[in-house]
Amino acid sequence: MKKISLYAIVGLFALCSCSCGGKDPVPGPEPDPTPMPAPGPAVETADATLWTTTFDKTRDFEKKGVAFGKASTMSPNAVRFTDETFQTVDGFGLAVTQASCYNLLRMSASDRTALLKELFSPTEGAGSSLIRVCIGGSDFSMDEYTWCDKEGIANFAVHESEKQFLFPILDEIYKINPAVQIIGSPWSCPRWMKMDVAGTGAAFNSWTSGRLNPKYYADYAQYFVMWVKEMESRGYKVMGVTLQNEPLNHGNSMSLYMPWEDQRDFLKVVGPAFEKAGLKTQILLFDHNYNYDGKADQRDYPLNIYADAAAAKYAAGSAWHNYGGSVSELDKIHQAAPEKGIWFTEASIGTWNYGKGFGAQFQEDFRDIVLGTLKRYGKGVTLWNLMLDDEGKPFRPGGCSTCYGAVSIDHGSYALKTVDRKSHWYDIVHASVAVKPGAVRIGTKGHTASGVTYLAFRNPDQSYGVLILNESASAQQFVFATDAHSVTVDVPAQAVVSATWKD
Repeated sequence: MKKISLYAIVGLFALCSCSCGGKDPVPGPEPDPTPMPAPGPAVETADATLWTTTFDKTRDFEKKGVAFGKASTMSPNAVRFTDETFQTVDGFGLAVTQASCYNLLRMSASDRTALLKELFSPTEGAGSSLIRVCIGGSDFSMDEYTWCDKEGIANFAVHESEKQFLFPILDEIYKINPAVQIIGSPWSCPRWMKMDVAGTGAAFNSWTSGRLNPKYYADYAQYFVMWVKEMESRGYKVMGVTLQNEPLNHGNSMSLYMPWEDQRDFLKVVGPAFEKAGLKTQILLFDHNYNYDGKADQRDYPLNIYADAAAAKYAAGSAWHNYGGSVSELDKIHQAAPEKGIWFTEASIGTWNYGKGFGAQFQEDFRDIVLGTLKRYGKGVTLWNLMLDDEGKPFRPGGCSTCYGAVSIDHGSYALKTVDRKSHWYDIVHASVAVKPGAVRIGTKGHTASGVTYLAFRNPDQSYGVLILNESASAQQFVFATDAHSVTVDVPAQAVVSATWKD
């Protein structure tokens, strides 16, 4: 945390915490595009802009312009920004899995572009700026594979399925928003690099489970280097990589068991390899659940690695999932290693949690994932599949057959008008539209209300961004005041509001 002077503080208010507040793509028909009203209707007075979604969707990412009020407001609902600053934010987004690409490519070109603009465009949409990409196959790809399935690192090469599915979608995304950054995660190393889980060195020729054999640490480090270089040669910005998706998971269609001791030792090899190659890509540890999958000897996974100075110097921070445990685990992680970053990289929705309805899931995830991560010094949030069809396909045997995408689409027509935007879509667009890459979270003081959480940010263009969650049954009003202006934000009961303005 550092101190800077933003504005003179006017008035006396109670100080609140920062939480107060397998077929080839086939073109579909050419229906009239009917995107969600992402940009919203034109507004005559737009000193500040608000986006509102209620849990019952009676207000569906509704965009509204409001005029500035007087700077000298003495409203009892006033909130002011302090000179306290916290973390810098990379952004928010969804996983561009091969399954997502498969479905997107079956849309008509015009429909697909309309949907991608709605999500990624900084001017015509929400401006999502952070995505997660699988390094090789996953449980949502068309097959199990890596970029080096023939033994010997000299055989490293771009897998043909990436050229068919991933690269065309990334090219379109980067045309819409060249500032998008990628977090890459592998589901498995090449099988010829695996040994048995007991660690005897015996070969383990399976996509599921196994451990990385230490004799291949140097080869696998080069695998990461070559993957990053290939991606960046195509114009894709790889902000960071995790060394293993869900390293404590022995299941799934593809996996690799990598206890913290293995990740620590491998980090000491891959870190220097990145340095030698001149890569600026950050290395993120762990990439798994808050509860360490109940494995007592794996508790505090990233902290155990940070304790080794020779390894810790190569780690930018840690990445997290929410399939077990509580987001409060991040309080301990930040307190123990405040110099290291925190990213949330995966959460899913599906039949097991969406039965309670859109509103309940939106409320829970915006509170616990978006705001829950950000108020604990999180630098970014990515959620799982951008798009699956209305049957949750395609997925691999052994993977998740009950997952939903952030959007689902009818598998018969692949028409934009059939797109169902689910809660994860709204989590990402509400965060992205107000909090831009490079934004700094700032402190607030003043009005609070029971059931309401808000966080404030200063964007690189010096605009303000505020995210507000109202879980209560009563509408609330907040007046955000600076030395130049005030902005009145009406927050309906059970709703999320994003607000942004520039003095």
